[in-house]
Amino acid sequence: MTSTGAHPISFAGRAANSPQFDALYAEGMTLVEETAAYLDGPGRAASKLLSARAAALYSAESIRLTTRLMQLASWLLLQRSLNSGEMSREQVIQERNKLRLGGGGDEEGLSAWRELPPGFRDLADHATRLETRIRKLDESLMRGHVQPEPANNQVIAQIDLLQTAFARR
Repeated sequence: MTSTGAHPISFAGRAANSPQFDALYAEGMTLVEETAAYLDGPGRAASKLLSARAAALYSAESIRLTTRLMQLASWLLLQRSLNSGEMSREQVIQERNKLRLGGGGDEEGLSAWRELPPGFRDLADHATRLETRIRKLDESLMRGHVQPEPANNQVIAQIDLLQTAFARR
C-alpha cells in the first residue's frame, strides 16, 4: 500500500461542526434551562412532600444533576468556541481535559429513586441520555487527536542521528 498523502476523513470532526451539533447544543442548553426552572419551582414544591429519606436523596441527586449538566454545557460551549474559531483546538483540548464527563451512576438502582417526583426523574434520565451521546462524540473527537506513534523506520532513525550529529558541530 503506497502513501498518497491522503488523510482519513474525520467523521467526528465533521459531526462537531454540523447541524446535528447545533441541535445537540440547543438540546443541552434547553435542558439546563428546564432543569433550573424545575428545581426552582415545581421541584422545590414537590420535594417538600417527600419522606425524609427521599428528600435527602432528592437533595443529593439535584446537586449531582446540576453538576452533570454544567459539565455537559461546558463541553458544548468548548465545541462551539472551536467551531466559531474563538479557541484553537489545542486550547479546547486543554480545557476539555479539566472536565469530568461520565461518572453517572445507576439512579434506578437506588431504593428511593421511585419516590422522587416524576418530573425530576425525567430530567435526570434526559441528562443521562444526553451525557451518553456527548461522551461518545467526545471519545471520537479525542481519539482523532491522539498522535500515533511513528513506525520504527531504521532509515529515518539513522537520518535523524546524522542530522543531530552534524547540527552540533
